[in-house]
Amino acid sequence: MSVRPFGATPAARRVAVLAVLAALALAFGGYGLARADAGLSTRRATVDGAPLTEVRATGVAGRRPGVVIAHGFAGSARLMRPIADTVARQGAVALLVDVAGHGANPARLPGAGRDAADSRATLERDLSVAVAYLRTRPDVDPARIVLIGHSMGAGAVTRYAAGHPDIARTVAISLPDSDDLPDGRPDGLLLIVGGAEFPAFRDTAEATSRRGVGRRLVVVPGVEHISVLFAGRTHDEVAAWVGGGADPPRPLARLAPAGLLLLGFGLGFVPLATLLLGRRPRPSWPAAPTPAVLAVAASAAGLGALAGALAPTTRLPLAVGGHVTGFLLVTGVLLAAAARWWPLPAATSTTVPATAPVARRAPARSALAAVLLTGYAVTAVAVPIHLGFTSALPVGDRWWLLPVVAAACLVFLTGAELATAGRSWRYAAIGGIAVLALTASAVVGLAPGFVLLVVPLFAVLVGWQAAWAAVLRRAGAPRWLPALVGAALLAWPMATTLPLS
Repeated sequence: MSVRPFGATPAARRVAVLAVLAALALAFGGYGLARADAGLSTRRATVDGAPLTEVRATGVAGRRPGVVIAHGFAGSARLMRPIADTVARQGAVALLVDVAGHGANPARLPGAGRDAADSRATLERDLSVAVAYLRTRPDVDPARIVLIGHSMGAGAVTRYAAGHPDIARTVAISLPDSDDLPDGRPDGLLLIVGGAEFPAFRDTAEATSRRGVGRRLVVVPGVEHISVLFAGRTHDEVAAWVGGGADPPRPLARLAPAGLLLLGFGLGFVPLATLLLGRRPRPSWPAAPTPAVLAVAASAAGLGALAGALAPTTRLPLAVGGHVTGFLLVTGVLLAAAARWWPLPAATSTTVPATAPVARRAPARSALAAVLLTGYAVTAVAVPIHLGFTSALPVGDRWWLLPVVAAACLVFLTGAELATAGRSWRYAAIGGIAVLALTASAVVGLAPGFVLLVVPLFAVLVGWQAAWAAVLRRAGAPRWLPALVGAALLAWPMATTLPLS
């Protein structure tokens, strides 16, 4: 008869395996991000309030082309860094700019999301600062300035190039509109659009390509509005248009290692929660019938979407984020109220069988676990996103917006926890209902259209926090802890990536 080593239960072995896998993913992810900068030098400066990032290949002599790269709405210079790497490896000097309201730029973007005149003027000003700065670099040929932009940035660079004939070439990725461009301007225009984008983007690209000579239209199959930035075909076309060396592009050199970091942090949560909380049964609470819970959730989300449209959420200077914050707050309050006061017939309520009494966890241990797990959640979401995807560090007004958004997320997740009595799959279903309600509100015009660009990220974050909430429940965590940790996961990306307006 075999003897099991002390402590080597199947559950303990699973936790140990997850810890090893998490450590490996974090190690390989960190190594990959360190290698992404091989052969490149980076210099940062702030000029007239605009944060600029220069990227160039080392060991290149003589004057080179200069390329200004502008991101789109809710993007950042870091989101466009793979494009800059590709350009730099072709022998050019790439200059990334965080326009007002985005990334490391603490200034607000007037009329963000509305393509208003004041918004366009601010974008042109930031581009002018970047172009003027790039022309002063000693290794840049001022006669060979190229502009690259994505979405909102594509509109900005095409308008700028149309009014400045000295711009050598322009690349517009996912151009949203070109009605105000003069025919034939700008010269040397490359138009790139994802095959899976909204049809309006492809229609704009096709119409623009026919209104001038020397233009090239490229439809990248199978990619949408964001993934087009990481497609190999996009980088090949950009490299050829800019010209230079033959170093093959590596569009996933940062994104893939960042994905490994996310995976490592995700897996590492299980052993960390087990270490801090132990494994003990969680007390059970009476639960309403599933159809009743889902009906209440759908009603609450519908009213939340309506309230988000009627409430003055635009006063929160976070484009799109103000609406989402109001929606989450109202929906959470309604869910909590339903759980507290909605009369459920006792005969139809279902209750999980009572568990055997267990020793209560010391309050100090629960408080310490809450601090460490919440800090871990912030690290898990902020570090991989910031290093491999887009800017995720608070600047300016984002410091006070962060707790406001987090409070709304906490109310929503607490309401979901109370309404579902901690049943994990029902809790996840409420998150799905919230995603559908946000999507529907944008489609029918109750929410800004840009909500549709935020919904995929929101859906991923909702699913992520639901998985971690299930882990915490299995560890017998206090009832408030899943909502607290989940609020950190949801709020940090919203408060740090959506534009200041």
